[in-house]
Amino acid sequence: MRLAGKVAIITGAGRGIGQATAIKFSQEGAIVAVCDIDEGTAVDTVRLIEAMGGKALSFRVDVTDRTSIQIMVAEVHARCGKIDILVNNAGIVADAQLKNMTEEQFDRVIDINLKGTYNCTKAVVDIMLEQQSGVILNASSIVGLSGNFGQTNYAASKFAVIGMMKTWARELGKRGIRANAVCPGFVSTSIIEQIPEKVIDALEAKVPLGRLGKPEEIANAYAFLASDEASYINGAVLEVSGGLTI
Repeated sequence: MRLAGKVAIITGAGRGIGQATAIKFSQEGAIVAVCDIDEGTAVDTVRLIEAMGGKALSFRVDVTDRTSIQIMVAEVHARCGKIDILVNNAGIVADAQLKNMTEEQFDRVIDINLKGTYNCTKAVVDIMLEQQSGVILNASSIVGLSGNFGQTNYAASKFAVIGMMKTWARELGKRGIRANAVCPGFVSTSIIEQIPEKVIDALEAKVPLGRLGKPEEIANAYAFLASDEASYINGAVLEVSGGLTI
């Protein structure tokens, strides 16, 4: 198992890609702190992991609330003795064309997707520095590489988490801490389920592989980057999109 003995914190892990990543990390031997603003979904994910024989802890965490993050990090560290991996997966969308976007829409996406990533990483970095080891993984998006119609706020947040990651890779690499980002394409999650079928068909037609991605396929990328197999990968951006941007 690639993550045997590791302790991982995953935000937004109650559903979708975050849940798939929590399950994958557990299957690879990690103890997983399942964090979500919806405590019920976090508990459900832990139950799934435990039913498969894994170990996990659930936490209600609002990534815009530093206190809730600090309480979670302190408990994970106290119970497990270390924190090896942080996956900054929590994020939202609030789409609108620039001329129609409200200040609240812009601020909320930036607060969760960007500031939330900063808040969580800031909360664990001293522990990782003391350990002289750690892995930080940021969830970006293909929208963070090329932008997208109607997503000024989301694109800004996803470009920015790449920039932060690259800065952390420079600052922390010599201290044994790696930082990387994953850029998913169109993935079959609950967000996609809200899109009309004809729009889904059009999205699939744009992908050279001819289909949407599965949450498990993004989780596999995170598991590789979190593992010692990726020990010389630092500051990288891994696109997992079926070739969408070719």
